[in-house]
Amino acid sequence: MHDNTRLTHPRYRADIDGLRAIAVLAVIGFHAFPDRFPGGFIGVDIFFVISGFLISTIIFESLERGRFSFSEFYGRRIRRIFPALVLVLAAVYAFGWFHLLALEYKQLGRHIAGGAGFLSNFVLWAEAGYFDTAAETKPLLHLWSLGIEEQFYVCWPLLLWLAWKMKWGFLRITLALGVISFALNIDAAYSNVVAAFYAPQTRFWELMAGALLAHRVLHGEHAFFSLSRPLAEWSRASGLTPEAYANIRAAGGLLMVAAGLLFISRDVRFPGWWALLPVTGTVLMISAGPQAWLNRALLANRALVWIGLISYPLYLWHWPLLSYARIVAGDTPPVEVRVGAVLLAVLLAWLTYQLLEKPIRAGNFRVPKTAGLLAAMLAVGYVGYNTEQRDGLGFRFPQIVQDLTEFNYDHKRAYREGSCFLTDSQDYRDFAKCDALPVTPGAKSIFIWGDSHAAHLYPGYQAVYGADHAIIQRTTSACPPILDVDGDVHSHCREINAQVLQLIKSVRPQKIVLAANWTRYDWRKIGATIAQLRGAGFGDIDLVGPGPQWAMSLPVQLYRKFKSDPAVAVPRRMALGLKENFAELDAQLAAYAAGLNVNYLSPARIFCDKDGCLTRLGETGDTITFWDCCHLTDAGSRFLMTSLARADRKP
Repeated sequence: MHDNTRLTHPRYRADIDGLRAIAVLAVIGFHAFPDRFPGGFIGVDIFFVISGFLISTIIFESLERGRFSFSEFYGRRIRRIFPALVLVLAAVYAFGWFHLLALEYKQLGRHIAGGAGFLSNFVLWAEAGYFDTAAETKPLLHLWSLGIEEQFYVCWPLLLWLAWKMKWGFLRITLALGVISFALNIDAAYSNVVAAFYAPQTRFWELMAGALLAHRVLHGEHAFFSLSRPLAEWSRASGLTPEAYANIRAAGGLLMVAAGLLFISRDVRFPGWWALLPVTGTVLMISAGPQAWLNRALLANRALVWIGLISYPLYLWHWPLLSYARIVAGDTPPVEVRVGAVLLAVLLAWLTYQLLEKPIRAGNFRVPKTAGLLAAMLAVGYVGYNTEQRDGLGFRFPQIVQDLTEFNYDHKRAYREGSCFLTDSQDYRDFAKCDALPVTPGAKSIFIWGDSHAAHLYPGYQAVYGADHAIIQRTTSACPPILDVDGDVHSHCREINAQVLQLIKSVRPQKIVLAANWTRYDWRKIGATIAQLRGAGFGDIDLVGPGPQWAMSLPVQLYRKFKSDPAVAVPRRMALGLKENFAELDAQLAAYAAGLNVNYLSPARIFCDKDGCLTRLGETGDTITFWDCCHLTDAGSRFLMTSLARADRKP
């Protein structure tokens, strides 16, 4: 290894830039129009394969020629990745100063620090959960993929250098690590889908697929490992020319990528087995070479190559623009706004490429440029970290806005998350951590069953009835009290609900409360649950309907109201940002409950009237009624149950 020599570089291939264009356009299509391009997120997997191929080609060839330099390798990475990223992070921070609430700005600071340190995937992984902020309102959500790539760039050169020194074969170590990573991906796709999506160890196999292709391109077929040998033998037996065989690989790869775009969506367990479609398809297209007809005619098209050249800054710019458009609009922005955001992203990407990236990557003064970029990234990262540590710099707002919008509700404590309210990663056995059940069967008790919209009733039931009743809570995120829950995503709920039903039969509570966010499920199936309870001898059953549903979290909606007219005090009742479907659903459920002869409780009628819905019960932030789109605070839960009790709703 010699620091004064230059790394080798693969010959430029216009078709790979065209493939980058397809990848970034797919991602943008998914982000801007998710209903039209439900599988567009696989563009990230295409990027992973391309990165693995190009980086591994450089490392393999440089090490074998004795020309690999860590300082030059990482210097090139810094000059390639840092300029556009520093600019985008700074721009996102500046815009957020004027448009984000304290808690939102605090989260943005954390994401900027994570992005600057290339740890975004870990930050987002730690945040992921049922109550996590909507993905559309995280302007730096897309940096998770950049984090995984950079983590690969840190680990892979070091590992290959060690393998070279120890005289281990590149092919064997690449294949072994790729197989291990793929196996971890399959396991996590069925045990922890969030980890499968964000964890580097479950994603590295996609970059390893590109690395395996790089080894094949440099060294040809190998007796130890050859995916293409059977196909190559078939092509020779069929009399196909090498050109025809390459065309078949390119066409087959394009069909696999197209199939991924058509058939993969957020409803499948991804990456898992599904990721083989874009990964294998990309490998086939690259392996076909620049002279394959599709690669030459389609991918090397000047328009696609131009987009491919600006694909990195385009990827960085597009999502913050779409995310801020949603934040400012308070809901999904109109089509013309989303189209405008995409066009603006293209313009900014081109300017970034021409005025920033190209000058920094070209010419001399490589060491000063690298040092300056490192200092800039450290500065941006520190600003983000400082903003997170200072709770989002709430001093930017008047006191009344601070009081209402800096309220940080501890839902984990209030809903008893982890024991009586299970998360997605838990099963029914974790209910054993919940409080003790009444010793005597038939003792005065109220049993709350459902999802988070049942869990948020617990503080109110405990405050109003807890003195002379045992309040039993068995609730699970995204699991309604429906015995036959639709969909693979909710399949774990079937076993949980079966166990809860057996517990109810054992405890024999005086009253059973069934509640859920009915907008998310087939609520008519609750009839089967009620029939089971009736058959087991339970007569006193409450069905709790929907409460107000805000387009964004209530604190954000209050801020939008204040910002639209600062002279007007933050309202006690508000119609701004209310979704209309909850009122219609309330009427439907009330009629359905009457037909089943069960008690119907309507939070919508308690909180809302013709002037809007209650936002707060007093003058300060600790009396806000909902802490996000639709989940009650302690104050809201107590108000609801007290109001129902006053209306002669006896337990």
